[in-house]
Amino acid sequence: MRPLKILVAEDNRVNQMLTRRLLEKEGHSVWLASNGEEAVAACRQQQFDLVLMDLQMPGLDGLEATRRIRGGECGRRALIVALTAHAMAGDRERCFEAGMDDYLAKPINVVELARVTARAAGLASPVQKP
Repeated sequence: MRPLKILVAEDNRVNQMLTRRLLEKEGHSVWLASNGEEAVAACRQQQFDLVLMDLQMPGLDGLEATRRIRGGECGRRALIVALTAHAMAGDRERCFEAGMDDYLAKPINVVELARVTARAAGLASPVQKP
């Protein structure tokens, strides 16, 4: 698989470091954003292959950050994948309605992370949205 440019939007420092370590171990380049505002700004400055977006961040949450990223996109569309520790009824649907492409529960499962990176690299088929 080719190396990907990946943005990890996550407010928890431990989760940032763990996710970064897992992705860099596979040869990917990783940028970090600590909140939704930083994620939107990063996506305006450069194109990413994949954005891993925490849903619950202070200030601008992951859903609104995704809406803003999708609203300002030009060129290639990044794959945006929700990350959440608190899977509530209806979360998947809200994620897809906001413009996200997939959904991962925390703690991150290495097999599921590999599935979304393969999808971002064009090596796997998309998930079936509800």
